[in-house]
Amino acid sequence: MLLSMATEKENIIEMIKELPDDTTLEDIMYHLYAREKIIRGLKDADEGKKISNEKAKEVIEKWFK
Repeated sequence: MLLSMATEKENIIEMIKELPDDTTLEDIMYHLYAREKIIRGLKDADEGKKISNEKAKEVIEKWFK
């Protein structure tokens, strides 16, 4: 799925069209959620709001202790 100069609505419609015909509403909601998180993460990275892989690993390791 590539983002284009299309509107957000057009991008979402294309994303849904690419899903299998037996896709559930729950599947569509998951794809919308994941898409939003990816877009937000890319925006944050562009704005310098990121941490190193080492720091992320430290944080994740603390979650599992």
